[in-house]
Amino acid sequence: MLPKRVKIKPSTRFKRSFIKLPKNIQRLAVEKEAIFVKNPFEPQLRTHKLKGKLSGLWSFSLNYSYRIVFEFIRKDQVIFYDIGNHQIYR
Repeated sequence: MLPKRVKIKPSTRFKRSFIKLPKNIQRLAVEKEAIFVKNPFEPQLRTHKLKGKLSGLWSFSLNYSYRIVFEFIRKDQVIFYDIGNHQIYR
């Protein structure tokens, strides 16, 4: 039996932020999303819980500078809240 894939629901904010990204980062995000849906905790994504005012949310890395902030709704469903550089944590 194949493992369940994670379903992603992008927020309006995520969609707006994604469109503003450079094209190479958009392509990278699509590549990393393909990895994420198969295994959100794939080591290369460096998925981690956030603290402070973003407590309850998670983040994974596209590269050294760019991240996606998300929340698990269920074990197999997430909402992507935002995408961008470290400024999205503020």
